[in-house]
Amino acid sequence: MAKIAVMGAGSWGTTFAKVLADNPENQVMLWARREDVADEINQEHRNGDYLPGINLPKALVASTNVSEVLADAKIVFLSVPSQTLRENLAAWGDDLPADAIIVSLMKGVEKETGLRMSEVIAEATNFSADQIAVLSGPNLSLEIASENPTASVAASTNKDTAVTVAEAAKNSYFTTFTNRDVIGTEFGGILKNLIAVAIGIVDGVGYGENTKASIMTRGLAEISRFAVAYGAKANTMVGLAGLGDLIATAESPLSRNHKAGEMLGKGYSLREVKKRMSQTAEGLSSVAPVLALAAAKGVSMPIVEQVQAVLEGTMNPRDIAPHLTTETDGPLGE
Repeated sequence: MAKIAVMGAGSWGTTFAKVLADNPENQVMLWARREDVADEINQEHRNGDYLPGINLPKALVASTNVSEVLADAKIVFLSVPSQTLRENLAAWGDDLPADAIIVSLMKGVEKETGLRMSEVIAEATNFSADQIAVLSGPNLSLEIASENPTASVAASTNKDTAVTVAEAAKNSYFTTFTNRDVIGTEFGGILKNLIAVAIGIVDGVGYGENTKASIMTRGLAEISRFAVAYGAKANTMVGLAGLGDLIATAESPLSRNHKAGEMLGKGYSLREVKKRMSQTAEGLSSVAPVLALAAAKGVSMPIVEQVQAVLEGTMNPRDIAPHLTTETDGPLGE
């Protein structure tokens, strides 16, 4: 059995630890920041704060001891808030096994640098690109934890690394495909959050399905233009990591980004939304760095710009709409 470490016991980290532990080939340890969370997982096989009503595998072991969790791990999955990744990697330091594969489960951009999470990992650890992978797709935690059939994508510049991750991350209800488009897979997960916030806003305002479908399709066009400008493959954006993730996140009440947008649409300020959210909505912190990256490549992202204006309080949520965009229709706005 291969030892696998999952760093982060929030809803997604715990869910993915369950996915891995439900594969009998894996021995899984989960790092929790809080002792009470680790105790509940070990003694009651539950994580009630993040996955209410879900029974976790008895084989899943949690610990607050970083050294214990990481020791001899062949694969390390990272599931911490994106803005804390760099400091966490620095804190874990030499405990990260030098020969391990590091997998990002996160969907965010570092505010200060505009770097994707795989780039932060490479910069902070000096691990080679062949040791780094990302996993993304339509991943609503509670549905997967409830064992609804789901598929995702593992991407690495090294085919063998992607295959190793995909083999570990599969069981009777979860399938992982592979590709080598790290940029597209990662940006798909990042960018769809921004469109999910936009759709949440119009939901909060009270607009109907036509408006939401229009924003979803026009939003897909603009995030595809962005990703391709940064080296992604266009077909990745209409696969699981792009369109698949967008569909799952855009309207689901389980989506934190949709929920945050819905509160904005109902008139709550950004500060109030953050205060009311029990978990991080990565889309809120990704808007500004993504728009800065878009400006650097001359990519027009009118829907994301409208989301920023709503966040800043300079646009009435009722005014966010796809008809304010001007690009030609088509998957890449061409």
